[in-house]
Amino acid sequence: MKRSLRRALWVGTVMAVTAATVPMASAFGDGSVTAAFAKAQDWGTGHETRVTITNGSSASVSTWRIEFDLPSGTSISSSWDADVTRTGDHYVAVKKSWAGPLAPGATFSWGYNGTGAYKAPLNCTINGVACGGGSTPPPTTVPPTTTPPPTTPPPTTPPPDPGGKKVVGYFAQWGVYARNYHVKNIHTSGSAAKLTHILYAFGNTTGGRCAIGDSYADYEKAYTAADSVDGVADTWDQPLRGSFNQLRKLKKMYPNLKVIWSFGGWTWSGGFTQAAQNPAAFAESCYNLVEDPRWADVFDGIDIDWEYPNACGLTCDSSGPNAFKNVISAVRTKFGSSALVTAAITADGSDGGKIDATDYAGAAPHLNWIMPMTYDFFGAWAAQGPTAPHSPLYSYPGIPQQGFWSDAAIQKLKSKGIPSNKLLLGIGFYGRGWTGVTQAAPGGSATGPAPGTYEQGIEDYKVLRNSCPATGTVGGTAYAKCGSNWWSYDTPSTINGKMTYAKNQGLGGAFFWELSGDTGNGELIGAIKGGLG
Repeated sequence: MKRSLRRALWVGTVMAVTAATVPMASAFGDGSVTAAFAKAQDWGTGHETRVTITNGSSASVSTWRIEFDLPSGTSISSSWDADVTRTGDHYVAVKKSWAGPLAPGATFSWGYNGTGAYKAPLNCTINGVACGGGSTPPPTTVPPTTTPPPTTPPPTTPPPDPGGKKVVGYFAQWGVYARNYHVKNIHTSGSAAKLTHILYAFGNTTGGRCAIGDSYADYEKAYTAADSVDGVADTWDQPLRGSFNQLRKLKKMYPNLKVIWSFGGWTWSGGFTQAAQNPAAFAESCYNLVEDPRWADVFDGIDIDWEYPNACGLTCDSSGPNAFKNVISAVRTKFGSSALVTAAITADGSDGGKIDATDYAGAAPHLNWIMPMTYDFFGAWAAQGPTAPHSPLYSYPGIPQQGFWSDAAIQKLKSKGIPSNKLLLGIGFYGRGWTGVTQAAPGGSATGPAPGTYEQGIEDYKVLRNSCPATGTVGGTAYAKCGSNWWSYDTPSTINGKMTYAKNQGLGGAFFWELSGDTGNGELIGAIKGGLG
C-alpha cells in the first residue's frame, strides 16, 4: 500500500475563546438551543472560527439559520459543514441537508476560515432571535419562557470527540496470515486502550461497487479460545466469525472504540473510476455491505481510500477534478449524518501534484476527517537512490523532490480551505530501505532495495529497532545505516516531535499504518497517544 504532500504558509496556535451564547425560541422544545462562536486560530492575515450549536431542549431541532455581520477588515474565505451565503458584510449560515435533526443534548459544529485577524460577529441572530452579545434586539413575537433556561445547558450525553485528539490505526486483514497478528493483539499490546478508532483495511471496489476483500479473514475464519479476544472459541455453526466477530468482541471490551471499514487502498482503488460514473449506485452498494445485518453493529462508518482521483496510482484515473467530491457527497448522503465518513488521501504537496489534481476541499464538508498519507514519499522503487527518509516532517537540504514532506501537504490542504481540525497527521509503523549504500547521511547511492521480512525495501519498526537502530535524524524523522543497508523510520522520539507539530497546527490528531508493525507492548502508539496528550 503505497502512500504518497506542500509548504508552511500558516502558523497558528490553538486558542479557545468563547463568544456569544445564543438562546433560541422555545418552539423547538423545552429548554434552549444555543450557538457559540469561538476563535480556533489567528495568524494575523487570517483566522479559523468554529461555531457550535447545542440542543439543550427536550426535543429534536429540525433546522437552524444563523445571520450575522462581520466587521470591516475581515471576511469569510471558505466554510464547512454549513451552507453559507454572503451579501456585502452580511452572512447567512443554514444547516446542510445531510446533517439531519439535532437530537436533545447533542451538539453540531461548523466553521469557517476568514481573511484578516479574528473579529467577533455583529448583529447576530439565530432563527430571528438575537445572539447574546449581539446588537439586534429579539423580536417581540418570541413568546417568553416562564423559567429562564440555563445559559449553557450541559448535553445529556457527551458530543462525539469534541476537542479530544483522534488516534486512528489501520488493522490489515491479511495480517492474520503470515504476520500472525489478530484483533486479540490490539488488546494484549495495550493498543486498544490508546486508540479512538480502528480502520479495517480493506474492502474492494470492483466494478464500481463496494465488495468483500477477503471473506475468510473477514468473517469465516474460526478462532480458537487462545486466539480470541475474550478467550471464547468460535463454534462451527456461529453466524459470524473471522476478524469481524473479533472486532465485535473488542468493541464490547472497549465501548468507546469505533471501527470504520476502509475501501480501496493501493491495490483496490481501480474500481473508484467506475464508481465516479454513478456515485449514488456506488454509495448504495457500500451502505448495503457495511450495514449487512450480520455485522452492522461492528462498523461505525466507512473510509474511502482512493489512490488517486484524477491522477495515477497502481492504475490511472481521469474522472476529472470533481469526481472525488461527487463520490464522497453521495456516500455521505446515503450513510447520513450519524455515520463516520472519512478519507485517506494523497500527501503530494508539490506544485501541480496530486493534491492539486482533485477538489479535496470540496469534499471536506462531507467528511468527519481527512488523512493525508504523510509517508512513503521516498523508497527503493528508486533502486539506485538517492537515499531519503520516507516520512520527513519538514524539508531539508538535498531532499529529492520539492513538496514531498508532511508539512508541505498540511499547509497546502489548509490553504485550500480545509480546516486544520479535520486533518490527521500520518505515521508509518515501518521503515523503507536500500542496500549497497556507503554513505551514512541521506543522499547516498544504492544498488537496490534492502532485504525485508515480507517484501524487499520495507520492514516493520519492531524489527528495525533491534536490527538497525537509528543513527541520525533529518527533517524530523530518523534514519540508520547498518553495514551496507540504509533505513529510515520513525521512533518514539521523532513521533513525539511530530505530535508536538500536530498540536501546534491544531490538527485533529494522528493516524498510522499499521498496527502489526508496532512492538508487542505498543511502543509507537504509546508515543502517539502520549505526544497528543
